[in-house]
Amino acid sequence: MSIMRDLRYQTIRRNPEEMISHLASFRLAPKFSVGIWYFSPAGGRFHERLVPEMAIEERLSLVAEMKEIGVSGVEAHYPDEINEDNVHLYKNLEKEAGIRVVGIPLSHFFDKRFEFGALSNPNQEVRRQAIEIAVRGMELAKKIGADNVISWPGMDGYTYDIGTIYPWMWQYYDESMAQAMDRVSGVRVALEPKPYEPAINNIFRTTAEGILAAQRVEQKLKNPENAKLLKEGHALFGLNPEFGHVRMGYESAGAAYALVSMYGRLAHVHLNSQPPGSYDQDLNVGVVDIQQTLAMLFALKMVGYREYYGIDINPEHMPVERAVEINVNMVRKLAAKLDNLPYDEIVECYLHPESNRGSLERILMHHLY
Repeated sequence: MSIMRDLRYQTIRRNPEEMISHLASFRLAPKFSVGIWYFSPAGGRFHERLVPEMAIEERLSLVAEMKEIGVSGVEAHYPDEINEDNVHLYKNLEKEAGIRVVGIPLSHFFDKRFEFGALSNPNQEVRRQAIEIAVRGMELAKKIGADNVISWPGMDGYTYDIGTIYPWMWQYYDESMAQAMDRVSGVRVALEPKPYEPAINNIFRTTAEGILAAQRVEQKLKNPENAKLLKEGHALFGLNPEFGHVRMGYESAGAAYALVSMYGRLAHVHLNSQPPGSYDQDLNVGVVDIQQTLAMLFALKMVGYREYYGIDINPEHMPVERAVEINVNMVRKLAAKLDNLPYDEIVECYLHPESNRGSLERILMHHLY
């Protein structure tokens, strides 16, 4: 039975003394999850598959071996990778290796029927089919105790700026998602915004658009259990910001993650690295834009983040076991760099910049670079 994780700690506002004390005492202790979709990358538009196809059983066997490097969670798409027929494999993984399902992304993007979108599709019958996938995925998540159902509306969006009836597009998604959530109450959905790809323009291009969508969807919820949770201050519709997607949109990673947590909606995070504005590359954490990665982790430290860190990569050119180990160790190494910063001096630099010209730069140079 699913137990909703309490994200309300993210909304705590601290005065300068409290912030300094929090930063000094709180240490990031990442819990890692892996997504089995990248254990056997399928190739792309311009090249065939570079690694052999792997059955779900083979992938989960590799996940079990990753316990030694700190992996304790797994993510799998419903119904393509996890479903009612194979859920016993995931239960066995938890029983034998202590690695549980923490996230269930919805397969709303690969099927041909979703060519023109899933939950926002203008065709009511296609929307109905997308809603049924969401409902069944939420039911499975609730049954096995997953933390989140993840909505990445990859094919939802538009091609041309002129001719798109934006209010309908957003309304279709909001109403479809709210309907699914009311049919399976008490399950948190985490939205993963993205600027583009595979849709030319995705329906929720930025972090702020994701937060607005969360507010709209929650306003439409009517199920009594959902209403009770909302009244208690819980976020039922959260976000799962992916580092690469944030940088594709030229957003500041630190600001983006801090903004989501300000609203108590940081349900999960997906980590990788990405050159800004480029196509979605899913590179290993820290190999590109390492300063942005540090800024993101500092934002997580400020809020006291204690949810899962999902490694979301595309290891076409190295064994997935090696790639996951590299990413886990990189996150840990970068998080540790933040533990010995002079937080009182950093806060002083922010509050009184006029009398601390160059001070922050010297701090960062000395401690981070």
